[in-house]
Amino acid sequence: MAIHGGTATRANFLVYGKPSIEEAEIDEVVQTLRSGWLGTGPRVHDFEERFKRYTSARHAVALNSCTAGLHLALKVLGIGPGDEVITTPMTFVATANVILHCGARPVFVDVDRFKMTIDASLIETAITPRTKALLPVHFGGRACEMDCLQDIARRHNLQIIEDAAHAIETDFAGHKVGAIGDVTCFSFYVTKNLTTGEGGMLTTDDPSIAQRVRTLSLHGLSHDAWNRYSHQGYKHYDVVEPGFKYNMTDLQAAIGLHQLERLESNYKRRSQIWERYNQAFSDLPVFLPSSTDPPHSRHSLHLYTLLLDVDNLSQGRDFVLGALRAENIGTGVHYTAVHLYTYFQQNLGCFRGQFPNAEWISDRTLTLPLGPSMTDGDVEDVIAAVRKVLEHIRR
Repeated sequence: MAIHGGTATRANFLVYGKPSIEEAEIDEVVQTLRSGWLGTGPRVHDFEERFKRYTSARHAVALNSCTAGLHLALKVLGIGPGDEVITTPMTFVATANVILHCGARPVFVDVDRFKMTIDASLIETAITPRTKALLPVHFGGRACEMDCLQDIARRHNLQIIEDAAHAIETDFAGHKVGAIGDVTCFSFYVTKNLTTGEGGMLTTDDPSIAQRVRTLSLHGLSHDAWNRYSHQGYKHYDVVEPGFKYNMTDLQAAIGLHQLERLESNYKRRSQIWERYNQAFSDLPVFLPSSTDPPHSRHSLHLYTLLLDVDNLSQGRDFVLGALRAENIGTGVHYTAVHLYTYFQQNLGCFRGQFPNAEWISDRTLTLPLGPSMTDGDVEDVIAAVRKVLEHIRR
């Protein structure tokens, strides 16, 4: 192994999560720069309209991040101090942070060990009179059990806010994610299946939610910048409530417009890589990503997460991370379970042993590069490096 002085699998470093940016995006950005309209304007509006059609949602609001969308969704749905929101510990910390930012308390429920999504059968035991919403996360691109969650929400009068940061192409039981819960929030961060560098989108079928989110996303102004400074002439605005600076810019939307056009072709390429990985790793001491999904559902194949069979390895996950880095293969960890972080242990009373499935994943998970910018040679380098490292430390 290179970590012990051997020759690395490849000469140059393979960046984890490298986006696929083509000339169409570059040309659109140049045209945007030349137009003089860099802020929230016509390209943002066009992007919203096209994304709305893609998801079949009635309304779409472009924002500067998925985190902003989640925060605004909670605010608009009236989540505040004293309230509780049920979510998963197996997620990026932003999911829990936005609940805290509203003055509410995240209540974690453990996940299915191999699907990695919230275990719907455990949710009702966590509901209290203070519970106001469910915030499920479509982990890695696999949809949560939305039929069960919707049934729970109806019976307990709860709102559903979907964290679909990983799930742009995801379907559940014939329904597109983005048009299922009360509000859905997507991420366009640089590593996502659709990227605008930074950015996000909130979708909903409720026009009042969409309008208030739009207002709150730009300081609480009654008219956005496009309406104020367009060729139609200056419009005075009112401030109807204290808002935030969460709007998307035309520079970001310029990238997103062409990324959206290539979603399906990029999905096919990721699917090819996914299957090649499954074939290559089937005899190693790992648990492959689960391929079981409900009928008429689609996994967006955002994260290829190997779960290491550490009982049959002489080293742990963090050693494997370092060893692959030495082989010039970039990797990720999705995720350290949120309840294991210092803040949540010191302030929410969380502790190791509380959510055993999330902890089991957290200690074993390793995310490999997966994206349409990868060549066949890149894929084979990843496979060679993983096999090299795991065969060296196999018990």
